[in-house]
Amino acid sequence: MKLAVVGGGSTYTPELMDGFARLRDTLPIEELVLVDPAADRLELVGGLARRIFAKQGHPGRIVTTSDVDAGVADADAVLLQLRVGGQAARNQDETWPLECGCVGQETTGAGGLAKALRTVPVVLDIAERVRRTNPNAWIIDFTNPVGIVTRALLQAGHKAVGLCNVAIGFQRKFAKLLDVAPGEVHLDHVGLNHLTWETGVRLGGPDGDDILPKLLAEHGDTVAADLRMPREIVDRLGVVPSYYLRYFYQHDAVVEELKTKPSRAAEVAEMEKQLLEMYGDPTLDEKPALLGKRGGAFYSEAAVDLAASLLGNGGSPFQVVNTVNNGTLPFLPDDAVIEVQASVDGSGATPLAVPRLDPLYAGLIANVTGYEDLALQAAVHGGRDRVFKALLAHPLIGQYAYAEQLTDRLIAHNREHLAWA
Repeated sequence: MKLAVVGGGSTYTPELMDGFARLRDTLPIEELVLVDPAADRLELVGGLARRIFAKQGHPGRIVTTSDVDAGVADADAVLLQLRVGGQAARNQDETWPLECGCVGQETTGAGGLAKALRTVPVVLDIAERVRRTNPNAWIIDFTNPVGIVTRALLQAGHKAVGLCNVAIGFQRKFAKLLDVAPGEVHLDHVGLNHLTWETGVRLGGPDGDDILPKLLAEHGDTVAADLRMPREIVDRLGVVPSYYLRYFYQHDAVVEELKTKPSRAAEVAEMEKQLLEMYGDPTLDEKPALLGKRGGAFYSEAAVDLAASLLGNGGSPFQVVNTVNNGTLPFLPDDAVIEVQASVDGSGATPLAVPRLDPLYAGLIANVTGYEDLALQAAVHGGRDRVFKALLAHPLIGQYAYAEQLTDRLIAHNREHLAWA
């Protein structure tokens, strides 16, 4: 089995390597190719990746290359974890929207649109290269904004499934609170990428008893603190929103908070400098503890599970993924990409049935889906007017004056990444 990781020079890659090494029985990789244009980073990350495999006795061969075509050739699955523009572009996404009184964040709002505009064309180019070299390969997308990127891939006819670590993070945290094995926890997880709610928590599978009310009654303070939301919000909703709902439910407070501290991108950039220094140590043969603060908890385990299922090598029967709607949420277009529990096998991901959603959630999902449609049009076709319409449609913006200002700022800060600008 051959896997390729495009964006393999990321400082996060050793977390992925650790998961591949520990779970080698689930996903028996014979060759793993790390692909990245940054040759200096790739050498450091690749060296640590080989040492991690060696220490844990993994027999797989790790190859590094800056040649996308060579790297993805004959791969059974290609995992995308890109950051076009690096942490410098992310820092801009998180700062210039604040000048207009809007949330600065890398996956939602104006910053999220900027990232989509930079990223979608690059991902589609890579996907075409995969299709030319191996049309049967699965593409697993972890590149944000996952929902928009996965929708772009699917609409272009690629074999793609999107992946986020929010659901597996909730599963592991809830399992710890309930003192059960993670595999016993099944989530009624519904929404769009970074716009989801846990509407039920079941033990044993999708037909198990819903213990969410009990979980909130006994551990509500812990859950709310983890979300950085007041417990009152969680109690009144009766469900567990993802952390990203902070930007919607507490927009103005979060904007004021973000104005008073360094951006997350600045924090991560400093962390990455330290990590790359560590990776250059030839005696280091495991992921350093500092990497745990980098983000993406449990992603490696979710990636192994998904790849194993898609490649017919086992894997969990039900997984939370980003995939095409196809009537699952009847108030959305069939070609929308949603994030829900799905049955996953060699033919792809099939969403499980979702009970009728409360309008409180359905309305916001429909609104953001409309924005994502406009964002994808802007990413694929370009043009100031398309960018403006996407910003105007986003519920975190929604005002003409804000959309006008943000459009000019977005283009000014991203001109080098926008072929049409």
